[in-house]
Amino acid sequence: MRTLVLNAGYEPLTVVSFKRALVLVMNDKASVIEHVEGEPVRAGRNAYERPVVIILSRYVRVPNARRMPVTRRGVLRRDDHRCGYCGKPAATIDHILPRSRGGADSWENLVACCLRCNNMKSDRTPQEMGWELRFTPRPPHGTAWTVRGAERSDPRWEPYLALAA
Repeated sequence: MRTLVLNAGYEPLTVVSFKRALVLVMNDKASVIEHVEGEPVRAGRNAYERPVVIILSRYVRVPNARRMPVTRRGVLRRDDHRCGYCGKPAATIDHILPRSRGGADSWENLVACCLRCNNMKSDRTPQEMGWELRFTPRPPHGTAWTVRGAERSDPRWEPYLALAA
């Protein structure tokens, strides 16, 4: 059971376990906005609602640059596990401008790639191969990327995640 945590301004921050959310509520650091009907959590003599969405009592300042770090898993997820050259299922990633030629590990220079295309392309650029990318690689955006844990979201979170989009 996971809980969406909203900042005091209703900005989605993160996803935590319902136990962590309950501790925040019990310590008056957050309030429950959405809860599971008919499934209270008992703690001593008290019964608390099982939180699905909570809002913090005080505003937490979030750094403006919420840039996602570049990872293999992230590139594959961004490209929907499809090869950027042929569109077949991809299990590897490829540097568009090879690292040996100064290509960086950046969202703009990495693309998901099938093993066949990766081996054929080798240490060349797509232009040298006569290939075209199926899309222009960009850094990922949206709440599923900026709110940690929101990629597997609960349907009850949708109205709150839509506020940040």
